Amino acid sequence: MSEHRKHRSGFVNIIGNPNVGKSTLMNALVGEKLSIVTAKAQTTRHRIMGIVNGEDYQIVYSDTPGILKPNYRLQQNMMNFVDTAIGDADIILYVTDVVEKSDKNAEYVGKLREVDCPVILVVNKIDISTQDHVMRLMQWWQEQLPKAVIFPASAKEKFNLENIFDAIVGHLPEAPAWFDKDVFTDRNLRFFASEIIREKIFLYYSQEIPYSCEVVIESFHEGEERYDISAVIYVMRDSQKGIIIGKGGQTLKKVGTKARLDMEDFFQKKVYLNIFVKVDPDWRENRKELRKFGYEG
Repeated sequence: MSEHRKHRSGFVNIIGNPNVGKSTLMNALVGEKLSIVTAKAQTTRHRIMGIVNGEDYQIVYSDTPGILKPNYRLQQNMMNFVDTAIGDADIILYVTDVVEKSDKNAEYVGKLREVDCPVILVVNKIDISTQDHVMRLMQWWQEQLPKAVIFPASAKEKFNLENIFDAIVGHLPEAPAWFDKDVFTDRNLRFFASEIIREKIFLYYSQEIPYSCEVVIESFHEGEERYDISAVIYVMRDSQKGIIIGKGGQTLKKVGTKARLDMEDFFQKKVYLNIFVKVDPDWRENRKELRKFGYEG
């Protein structure tokens, strides 16, 4: 019967506050590790698209930065990604969890009441809560967003994702595929190489260090046997450069090793990785620098 079904295709934009599990949810729904996932806020700085194809559907997921009050130009640009995601979605997947205060960033919930497209709301991390608490939360959210379809879920434990997936496919508009059916993301391999290094920075350094860093892939060459990749970690101060490198270069070496192993797993090929550290005091505010790093059009 499938040959008689009309093709469905659409953009499913994932939004929500920091640390509610948006990236974990998208990675689970796409089946690839596309968005970096750590316990620190603001790990996702760009809109990252993951694409899921079926015989008669194509879902284009877009993971966005967590909603926050911007303190500098970089964060303002990150919030521009979120506003764009609300405006150009065929379906909005709003992710909350059992921990955060329900009224956090209420103005965005207000925006969701006004949208014309379907809203699917996911109450994530139910594996660390009780059934009573989850039921109360779902009731509260249904009152806030009466038109939304609400699902309890655990992205980490992959609980209830099948029902969320079926709801997404059911709400897709009838349309041809937006991308080739053999593509799983709109990002190139250089982008994922930089994201993998950035994830390791979030994992191995504390306090302000990860938020003061940006990673740029200076060269990316694919040979028959391996990828040769040269990367630069930009920091804002000399003292941060010292922390990134570590005593005798040991910390940077650990970051490089872990990043290389993840890249080899992701690219399914050997990787030779060289990482340098440079100081650029103004990169978070400088429009030209932000454009170079992909935050401004």
